[in-house]
Amino acid sequence: MQRWTQRRNEIAASRTRRHRGFTLIEIMVVIAILGILAALIVPKIMSRPDEARRVAAKQDIGSIMQALNLYRLDNGRYPTQDQGLPALVQKPTTDPVPNNWKEGGYLEKLPNDPWGHPYQYLNPGVHGEIDVFSYGADGKPGGDGNDSDVGSWQ
Repeated sequence: MQRWTQRRNEIAASRTRRHRGFTLIEIMVVIAILGILAALIVPKIMSRPDEARRVAAKQDIGSIMQALNLYRLDNGRYPTQDQGLPALVQKPTTDPVPNNWKEGGYLEKLPNDPWGHPYQYLNPGVHGEIDVFSYGADGKPGGDGNDSDVGSWQ
C-alpha cells in the first residue's frame, strides 16, 4: 500500500511539473529579444519592395531590348522615335513601314514599369544606338534612390 501511495505521489508531482508554464520574467525576456530582432530586421525588409521594383524594371527593359533586337534583325532597323515601343506589339503604319514584321508581334503586350508609368524609348539614344528606360518612382527624369532612372545602359 505504501508503494501505491508513493507511486501516486510521483505521478501527481510529474503532472504538476508538466503544467507549470512560464514565469512573467521569462515571457518578458522573450518579448525583449523579439523586439530587438524586429528593430534590426524590419528596416531591411521594408526596403525590399523598392529594390524589387528596380529589379523588375531591369528585367522588363531586358525583355524589351530583346524584342527590339529581333525587330531589327527582321526589318533592318529599330522602330523610329515616332513609331516607338508600340511597334513591338502592333505593326507600324507610319514610314518606314517594316517589310518583315512578324505576325503576332514581338511582345504580347507592352508593359508599364513597376511604378505604373510607360517605359520610355529614344532612337537615337543618348547612351547607345537606342535607349529604353523608366524614370523610376517619381516618373520624372533624374532623381536619387528609388526616383532614379533605370535604363538599358545600366
